Amino acid sequence: MVNLNAGTYASSLIMSFEILTYSFMHRALISGVAIAILCSVIGLFLVLRRYSLFGDALAHSSFGGIALGLFAGVYPLWTAYGVSILSALIITKIKDRYNISGDASIAVLLSSGIAAGLVIISFSGGFSIDIFSFLFGSILLISVNDTVLILTLTGGILIVILLLYRQLLYSTFNEEQAKVSGIPVEKINYLIIFMAGLTVVTSIQLVGVLLISALFVIPNVTAIMYGRGFKQTAIISISFSVFSVLSGILISYIFDITPAGTIVLFSIGLLGATIGIKSLGLLSKN
Repeated sequence: MVNLNAGTYASSLIMSFEILTYSFMHRALISGVAIAILCSVIGLFLVLRRYSLFGDALAHSSFGGIALGLFAGVYPLWTAYGVSILSALIITKIKDRYNISGDASIAVLLSSGIAAGLVIISFSGGFSIDIFSFLFGSILLISVNDTVLILTLTGGILIVILLLYRQLLYSTFNEEQAKVSGIPVEKINYLIIFMAGLTVVTSIQLVGVLLISALFVIPNVTAIMYGRGFKQTAIISISFSVFSVLSGILISYIFDITPAGTIVLFSIGLLGATIGIKSLGLLSKN
């Protein structure tokens, strides 16, 4: 029995190193890290603005775009980008003009996307394998072109954030003071929504429509509990997110389980560990 267990362990260890030589795994890990960084950064702005579920609403609205793309024979992510960003900008404009609360506007965006997607799917003959891959993610099947797209969008969005860091930060923490300082708050808000839309659709390939909000919220909530400044919180969040994604992808392949669920469970595990440490008084704010 001991020899058998030792042999099984050795085989698992060999497999762990062997999978790192596969090109599809390289693409999955590189894309996963890029998405983890992007979701953490954009998600932190959303969480601090009390828009934690906005990413989830955008993901559900993009579901309508994915269904439209599959129905029309167009690459689904292109239509998802368009539908997600357009619907987010429209609902934000309506919210500002008619003074609708943030949570109500998020609920409208979420339900309308799902409803539209379901109607389009029913016209196209029901659920297919393609639909399920977008619902639950398919990071291990990602192509070279998809990897290049993810890296390009990640780099572009991060550059924009660095260039407008001061304006983004001021409008997030004190919108009224930002207006007084001459910062175009409304334009900044639309920019964040636009970048969030791009990030959500890009991230669908990693964890799918149903679990996308986990990447936006859980690492940031965990990082905020450490009570550091904005930059340190962002670094902690990115570290947790990257660890969860890398661990989730590798473990899911070794044990032949879903990457999306594994990634999210790692994130929840880090949150639970942080809560445990904090409850024991071992985590103090500086």
